[in-house]
Order: sequence, then C-alpha cells, then structure tokens
Amino acid sequence: MAEPRIPGRMNRLCCPICDEVLRNPTTITCGHKFCMQCIQDHFACDERANRLCSCPECGQKFPSRPQLIRNAPLVDSVRVWDTANTASEKRKHLEASKEAPKRARSCSETRTSSGSTLCVRHSSPLDIYCCTDEQIICAVCAQAEHSGHTIGSVREERRRKQEELKNIQTKSKQILQKQEKKWDNMGKIQIQEEARETQDYCGSVLAGVIDSLQRHYMSVRELIRGHEEEAAAQVESSLQTLQVKMEEMRKRDAELNRLTQTDSDVHFLQKCPSLQHLREKEPRHLVHEVSEDPLLPFKCIKRAVDQLGKQLEEFCDKEFASISQTGLSGVNTLTEQNVEPKTRAEFLEYACGLSLDPTTAHEDLVIHEGNKEVRMSPLQCKSQAIRHPERFIHRRQVLCREGLQAERCYYEIEVEGEKAEIALTYKGIDRKSRTALSAFGGNAKSWSLDRSTNYSVSHRADSIQLTTYPSQRRLGVYLKFKEGTLSFYEVSDSMTFLYKVEAKFTEPLYPGFWLGEKCCIRICDLKQDRL
Repeated sequence: MAEPRIPGRMNRLCCPICDEVLRNPTTITCGHKFCMQCIQDHFACDERANRLCSCPECGQKFPSRPQLIRNAPLVDSVRVWDTANTASEKRKHLEASKEAPKRARSCSETRTSSGSTLCVRHSSPLDIYCCTDEQIICAVCAQAEHSGHTIGSVREERRRKQEELKNIQTKSKQILQKQEKKWDNMGKIQIQEEARETQDYCGSVLAGVIDSLQRHYMSVRELIRGHEEEAAAQVESSLQTLQVKMEEMRKRDAELNRLTQTDSDVHFLQKCPSLQHLREKEPRHLVHEVSEDPLLPFKCIKRAVDQLGKQLEEFCDKEFASISQTGLSGVNTLTEQNVEPKTRAEFLEYACGLSLDPTTAHEDLVIHEGNKEVRMSPLQCKSQAIRHPERFIHRRQVLCREGLQAERCYYEIEVEGEKAEIALTYKGIDRKSRTALSAFGGNAKSWSLDRSTNYSVSHRADSIQLTTYPSQRRLGVYLKFKEGTLSFYEVSDSMTFLYKVEAKFTEPLYPGFWLGEKCCIRICDLKQDRL
C-alpha cells in the first residue's frame, strides 16, 4: 500500500524519486535526501549505463559511488509524523464507530502532570528504548511488538547517546584547533621567511651546480691542453721524419734522372731494377707517415661537448618548466601529493607493512623473525618441504603476502651476502617451470633489481646494467601504482637513486626475493623510524 501523501509543510520528509514518505532515509553528499532503496536503485541504473553516479534532484555527478549512511535524525522525524498520522486515523475510526471516547492527540505521546511521557496506544510510561528498532517504547510494547529485541532503559540510552555526541564534539574541537593552528602558522611573516629560505636554498644549490660545471670546464681545458701538446709533438716528429724521407726521395729522383741520361745501355739495365723498386715502394710509405689526423682529438671533444650542452639545455628547460608549474596560481595549486619525496623521512610517509609468505618459499629457504627474514637453509638442517601449490619448485624465491596497489608504497629491506634479487611480481607468476617464466625479471609479470658485484634491472629477460656499485646493505623500493613507476634506492643517511622503471601495472604487485649462496634478506620495520 502506498505511503500517505505528505502536506506541503512536511515536504522535507518526501522522497523526490518515489514521492512518498521517506523509508530508511539517507542523505547523499550534495545534501538531498532519499529513501535508501530508491537512491541505491538510481545509482545502480547509472552504473549499468556506464555513467557516473549522480543526484536525481540537482544532477551533481560523483567520481565514485557515494557511501550511504542512515540519517538517524530524519528517521526520528519520519517516525513522529507516521505515529501522528496513525493516531489521527485511529481517532477518526473510533469517533466513527463510537466504540471509544474521542481522543484529541496530535502526536504519539502525551505528557502527564508530572512531566513524564505516556504511550498513546497503551497509556504506559515511555521508559524503555528498543536498540533493535531505535524506538522509545513502553513495557507493553516491549512484550508485544518488540519481543526478542535488544532493549534498555531510556536513561541509559540517553547517557550513551550523550557520550557519543560528546566524543563527536571533542573531535570537532580538535580538528578546529588543528586548522586554526595551521592557519595561524600561515601568517605573512612566516610566508616571507619561507620565501627567503627557499630563495637562499635554491641559490645555494644552483651555485653548487655552476661551481661543478666550472670544475668540469677546467678539466676539459686541461684535457685540450694535453691534446695540444701531444698533437704538436706528434706533428713535429712527423715533419722531421717527412723532411728526411723527402730528402732521400729527392736524391733518388736525381739518381734516376742521371740514369735515364746515361749512354751506356749495360749500366742503365744494371741500375734500373733496384731504383725502380725503391721508387714504387717509397710513396706508399710516405703517405702512411702523414695519414693520421692530429686534429681528430679536438674534433671529438667539440662534438661531445656540443652534445652535452644540448642535453643540459633540454634537461634544464624541462625541469625548470616543471618547477614553474608548482606555483599557487590557477588550477596548478601545489599540494603535498604533487611533490615527490626526496629525504628518507619523506619516503617513510608512504611506508607499508610487509610479511613473507612461507607457503611460497623454495625448500632451500627458511623464514625467521615473524615472517620478516629469509635465509638459505644449512645443508644439515634441510627437510622435505610440503608441496604447496603456491611454492616455487626450482628457484630459491619467496613472495610476500601483501599485494601492493595503493597510490604510493614504500618499503626497505636489508641484504646480507653478495647475490640477491629484489622484485615485484604479479601473483600469477609461474612457480613450477625451470625456464625464465618462473624467474624474477625473466618474464612480463615481474620486475627485478639484481644485486651482485654491480646492479642491474631485469624485465622480460632483458637486463640493463647500472653504473652504480653496491655500497649499502639497505635498499628502498618506492612504488607509484597508478602512475606506473617503480624506483629503487640505496638507503643511508641520504637516498641514493639507482633506477626507475616505467610500466602500466594491471594487477596488485607482490614483493619477492631471490637469494644467492649464504644470503639473508630482512624486511625492515619502518614503524619506529616514522615516529
């Protein structure tokens, strides 16, 4: 049966969708009120049509489906109106049938001369609260309609509700104080001080860059001077050799001329073979002596410096354009989420907890320290591991339980030993194959930082050798899942960048490790470091 129509003055209790009394009312983000079921059906219709969820009253669209919470105050208002309407209908019925005296009541309760409230239906004190239906009832109601429900005293429920409101008020005051303190700290003087400090810091950093370029320029000048001296000595030596050779050639040419002018045929034929042999050989020897270009080192230096200059110019243009876009004007408002972490303290803001999954560990590996440490099992302690379907059969690898797909995640590990691999992989990586399909970095499902005498990064069996050599036991891994970047760092007092992978991640990534001989890997607890 349809709900009774609501008078104009009570329109706030009407659902805009079904145009009836609100049933299980809820309020969405824009402030409009609907029946819980009506708005859920509306959102479901939007999602089936591949549209953003929207308010049917004002049309506001929401990036994600709003979370619906029961509007308790509105529930009470609807209940009061409904009770009043029921009492009115009952009163009309009693008047018409003349089975009971008229009662002129406009609400579900009435007050006695002592100030207590009575139930309209049973004329008993309303001193019981039904927690199941969230209603104030009398003892008769408790035994009839609310039998089996969780009930308590009105006074106790008042105390509990009052305590909840007190907690909400306390939290609101704390938030207000925090915001007031934040805005107090954003005073003009502090902004000026921060601007000056930033200016001095940037000036210091850029001055250091200029000094570094100046030192490199001096090194290049020394290199050019060295090549100049070497080339000059080479040219001088070549010229001296050339002069000697040319003098010998002139003498032989003169001898050849004399030979061609001799009248004795016998003498001509006796001398001709030896002189002709020397004449054919000497020009090639002379060309060899002067074939090297003494200007070649200078040409190579100019080409290399020209290329470096173009790269520096492009890099500076790109980076300074990025810096200029972090201003406070227009839509480019700078937030903490736009700034990449630089210091370890900043990286720790995105720390995530990890634990090793023993069911994935190869039988040669042993898990210790509450699933935080893995090492090679001593030969005398090895035992036949249970063949769990998730276990790596042929490779000394292990995965963590947690799949990472948050906007930003950061964790650190410590490596003891020479060879190890620190990887992230999809859960579907092969566990049983002897091929590269089961190796970290050997397939399309995993990315790996390989640590041995140097560093390398592997994916799809392609390996990139890095120029950095291991100098720290602790390594940091920084994942930006939605952006599709994975960065590796060496961790000490400062963060040393190693490499950044760029990819499109389509599934949660599980941290994993491969261990070489006598190796141990420990997942660092970053909770204390964040305090």
